[in-house]
Amino acid sequence: MAIITKFEEILAWQKARELNKFVYALTQLLKFKKDFSLVDQIRRSAISIMSNIAEGFARSTDKEFSHFLYIAHGSVAELQSQLYAAFDLSYIDDKQFEAGYKLAQEVSKLIQGFSNYLQKQN
Repeated sequence: MAIITKFEEILAWQKARELNKFVYALTQLLKFKKDFSLVDQIRRSAISIMSNIAEGFARSTDKEFSHFLYIAHGSVAELQSQLYAAFDLSYIDDKQFEAGYKLAQEVSKLIQGFSNYLQKQN
């Protein structure tokens, strides 16, 4: 594996950034944006994924990095649960739900794979 010199090079972070943009666009929809609490919560989950990957990268050990990846992975699950809430409340349709859920799954797999790689290095 190539040496990563900055967090922006991490594929999981790049996909998490894409997911974050998707969530922000989704929460601008008229029905959705009126639910301030859910909008705030799902946005916090999305930004948490990116932020924890970046913060973990900045830590001095692979063990610490793995810990932050673990937190980011949890935030993905939180976001997926919130997508269900948005769907159940008819804020988003099935296509929007599926697109968001699929993107979140991609991020989840990338985070888990990177975490597994770091754990094997120790």
